[in-house]
Amino acid sequence: MNLTHSRNLHLYSSLDRFKFLKNSYIAKIMMVAFLGTHIPLLALLFSFVISNSFSLAMTLQVLSIALVATLVGTAATLYALKYLLAPVILTSATLRNYLNTQALPNLPTQFADEAGTLMADTTQTLHELDKLIHYISNYDELTGLPNRELFRIQLHQQLSQCGNAQPLVGLLLIGIDDFSTLSQSLDRDTLRLFLRTFAQRLKACLGPSLILAHVGPEEFAIAQTDITTIESIITLAQLLLSTQAKSSSIEGTIIRATASIGVAMGDIKDAQGVDQLLQHAQIALQHAKQQGRQQYQFYLPEMNAQLQERLALENALDGALERGEFCVYYQPLIHLKSGKIAALEALIRWRHPEWGLIYPDKFIPIAEANGLIVPIGEWVLRTACAQNHGWQMAGFQPLRMSVNLSARQFEQANLVAVVDQILKETALAASDLELEVTESFLMGNIQRSVDTLNQLRELGVSVALDDFGTGYSSLNYLNRFPVNMLKIDRSFVQDITSNPNSAAISNAIIALAQSLNLSITAEGIETQEQLNYLLDKGCDEGQGYYFSRPVPAEAILPLLTASFQEKLQLPETAAQLLQFSKAS
Repeated sequence: MNLTHSRNLHLYSSLDRFKFLKNSYIAKIMMVAFLGTHIPLLALLFSFVISNSFSLAMTLQVLSIALVATLVGTAATLYALKYLLAPVILTSATLRNYLNTQALPNLPTQFADEAGTLMADTTQTLHELDKLIHYISNYDELTGLPNRELFRIQLHQQLSQCGNAQPLVGLLLIGIDDFSTLSQSLDRDTLRLFLRTFAQRLKACLGPSLILAHVGPEEFAIAQTDITTIESIITLAQLLLSTQAKSSSIEGTIIRATASIGVAMGDIKDAQGVDQLLQHAQIALQHAKQQGRQQYQFYLPEMNAQLQERLALENALDGALERGEFCVYYQPLIHLKSGKIAALEALIRWRHPEWGLIYPDKFIPIAEANGLIVPIGEWVLRTACAQNHGWQMAGFQPLRMSVNLSARQFEQANLVAVVDQILKETALAASDLELEVTESFLMGNIQRSVDTLNQLRELGVSVALDDFGTGYSSLNYLNRFPVNMLKIDRSFVQDITSNPNSAAISNAIIALAQSLNLSITAEGIETQEQLNYLLDKGCDEGQGYYFSRPVPAEAILPLLTASFQEKLQLPETAAQLLQFSKAS
């Protein structure tokens, strides 16, 4: 409160100290009016009486008449003041009523003086405030779309207009794939603009009868009440997925982000039915994301059991690292021409005390989602580097140790420093470490990815591009990424001898790697025919069950010993390694 306002409130605050005036503004006004009219008049009468020689009776008569007249005039004045104060009192009551009940005011607005302006301004302000509160409460500020609460209300209202004939409702929940990685790779303003673009693309795909809402940080809901066939829902889902798969240019940054969709269908009788349908769509969305990027999945009742399993895993995963429940398995990468082990890939396993051995596909997505993947990934990297150095100290020849980096790890600002520190702690040469990255998370922020890869290369660490051919596979970006090796995904290798398309893609990847002076590794080799084909095409290295399954550190020793024998023929080596693998 400034000095001017303090002075203006001096009389008001002084009167407020009296108990009988404290709780009534009208009483304060009446007291001032009473004193203001009586004190001067009584003083005048007293002075008049004592200055003239009147008899006592005459004096009393004059004072009585004056007192009665003053009281009557004061009462009339106070009565008029009370009603003149009505605009202020009514405005105050209206404000209090709005705060308590959110009821909008109905004050007169035709008066032009200060009191009239007060009522008119109060009316306008409360109407604008109510609009703002309604918008904040019901709409997403970022996209301008209805939020979850308004989505429930709008859908219920739309269904209530259908009368007794309750239509089948289709609810699609759209979630952005790898949103946590995307949000970490983009600055706040760019991310906000991307979400607006994402919402606008969704809106452009919808007709007027569909309800669209932003119901979560990376989730949007669409409700359709005029479903004619299931195919119409499938067509809509496919349209939404293909539309969002297109790249976006946000302030010069190219963003490639896909979406997955969970679909739930059913009858809705009340607002709680909307919540249940949203819950079913959420379960279906989780299953769609587990199937990979850019998928849609319909809700099935048995998904609830799978959700319970995931929740149990999520709870058990918290603290598993501290309890020492993780271990590292190793799978050899074979130099195809010599048949010797060229590298080992470190693969994490979870030995749960009750559930036994749990494979990464079960718990890694959970760790990615809740952020535990960062400390877990660092532990794997440190363990694998220490093990590699330990084998070298035991007399084995140096080998590359290949370790997968998760998307969240790669986005950590201190990644290069962490890798450097682990190499120093374990005394492993940087040239003996290979880090595997995937195309998908490199494309989130290309310049940042290039900078990080260059810093890793400067350490002396080699980089492999994993699952090549399943993602974007843009030659333009591949030329920019400083990598040493391409890995052909197992999906192409598994039918390379029977599917011309898989063979053509594999051949193209091998030729591309050779033209860029990159090494090439094929994943998922399981048969002699696949091995012969890749050898014939000039593939450098391979891994898969044909050679060895991933095995614990102690079981890998026979494989290392077999690999170091002189002049091994590949088929013999493969048979030996497979035998050792099965025995372990």
